[in-house]
Amino acid sequence: MNDAAYKMKLGDLAHIRAGHPFRGAVESVAKGAVAVAQMKDILPGGGVDWSSAVRTELVGRKEPDWLIGGDLLFVSRGSRYFAVCVDSPPALAVCGPHLFHLTVKARDLLMPEFLAWVVGQSPVQRQLQQAASGSLQLSVTRQALEALEIPLPPLATQRVVADLATAAARERAVLTALIRNREQQLEALASALASGQSINLT
Repeated sequence: MNDAAYKMKLGDLAHIRAGHPFRGAVESVAKGAVAVAQMKDILPGGGVDWSSAVRTELVGRKEPDWLIGGDLLFVSRGSRYFAVCVDSPPALAVCGPHLFHLTVKARDLLMPEFLAWVVGQSPVQRQLQQAASGSLQLSVTRQALEALEIPLPPLATQRVVADLATAAARERAVLTALIRNREQQLEALASALASGQSINLT
């Protein structure tokens, strides 16, 4: 089997849409039917924290671009550009205007999880950094996203890479929690020493 990866333009692999065109800030509506994923809801390790998403109601006649499982959200502003997979979104969910909404055209050709991973790697990051523009804040346009060259290995290879990336994210979360716990322990010891308390390190 040939495991070599050829390259395709992202615009040929995925539908790329701007987030929902809210006019101004997203208005929070108690018991609103629609969840809105915004940059603040993007989890550092990937995915969306739907529990923190604003609920609202949408107006207008145009059918929104609803988010479904396996879609991706692309963060196009700031110093780091990355994509996360949407997992188990609410029945009615959209993303805010500062995110791009990507839907893979053919999942028998490209895994969304692999695409999210490869966007964060240095070869694609270099393309994004070169394409970013703006005077006050750098951002990546939809046209620049569509022009990105994405390596496309066989689906079996994509699956292995995606699984490795998931395992690495889990390991990173565990190590981060261990470091945080140790730092809290040391801070407690420092406070005890400062207040003249005796400490037992055995």
